[in-house]
Amino acid sequence: MANDTLEGNRHRGIPRQAASPPALIDAIQGTLADFLAAQIGSLDSIDPALGRFARTARDLVLAGGKRLRPVFAYWGWRGLAGPDEPLEPALPAFAALELMHTFALVHDDVMDQSATRRGLPTAHRILAGQHEHDGSLGDSERFGTSAAILIGDLCLVWADQLLARSGGPPSVRAYYDRMRVEAIAGQYLDVLGESQPGAWSVERALLVARHKTASYTVQRPLQFGLALTGLARPETEEVYGRYGLAVGEAFQLRDDLLGVYGDPAITGKPAGDDLRSGKPTALLMLARKLATPAQRAELTLDPAGAVNPADGSGGSTTARIERRARVIAETGAPARLEAMIQERVADGVAALAGAPIHESARTALIELAVRVTHRPA
Repeated sequence: MANDTLEGNRHRGIPRQAASPPALIDAIQGTLADFLAAQIGSLDSIDPALGRFARTARDLVLAGGKRLRPVFAYWGWRGLAGPDEPLEPALPAFAALELMHTFALVHDDVMDQSATRRGLPTAHRILAGQHEHDGSLGDSERFGTSAAILIGDLCLVWADQLLARSGGPPSVRAYYDRMRVEAIAGQYLDVLGESQPGAWSVERALLVARHKTASYTVQRPLQFGLALTGLARPETEEVYGRYGLAVGEAFQLRDDLLGVYGDPAITGKPAGDDLRSGKPTALLMLARKLATPAQRAELTLDPAGAVNPADGSGGSTTARIERRARVIAETGAPARLEAMIQERVADGVAALAGAPIHESARTALIELAVRVTHRPA
């Protein structure tokens, strides 16, 4: 099947020189589609219900997204591989990162009880809808949650299977495993923060950002791509580490802002989810730090999770969420966060100066640093 996958993608016209992002994304999408078609066929042969389950997983994987992790891994690889190295042998490894990302998104949406992702129903909502439509016994929401967890697990197994097809030195697997552990560690701290908001701080929120987002979105994918070359370059690894940490943190800080002030029609997610849950993001922690006592009271949740504003009212109505967003803006926290984003982008770009990588990769990474941290969704 590995050879079939590569042949199928050759027919899609994969360039043998440095690909533009659209061509690269098309190649990754083709690799995923070929791989998933075989997986669906295998499960379908066991039971049609499993085929339906696998097709739901496939649809989530192929539903779109920025494909940032494969793109960063690609440029990390291209930085040392150079513009003439054939892309096809590395494609399964790049595509595996997208399957891992789907695993993380599906589980994250379950934990956050999110209704939409990229403007579409989340996995647990889709599966609950199937359960209800089929007239099955039991609670549809519970079924949806249970099945979504299994879809996330399946995507992680698929990621391992696809990665195995790329071969490569042991360091490739080492970076992949480290990426997974750090993402799970960051996710746990994120969950913990919601239950212990009083113990959180800007510094701890940034620690979550480093592990939950920066590590597995930018830093480790770059180093993963470097490892795929089979070349030991400690200086390049260190540069990718500094760039990845800075740009990855900036990426998460932009997410914090979009979670409160983004346009749902563009982000594909409801505005104010973080405020509704009291998630201790860097934005909220900074706002509390800068707030007056009256503002801080409006930004505080009581132990049961209900808003506890100064006037004694409660609830998480749309009006209350909008009020909290205005209070955060009044503290000056969004402007301070924008400055933190700019500082980190500048640090990331500075790390690339004089780095021992091909110029095309340096140019692409500078462009990516700006693009992923100044995005509308």
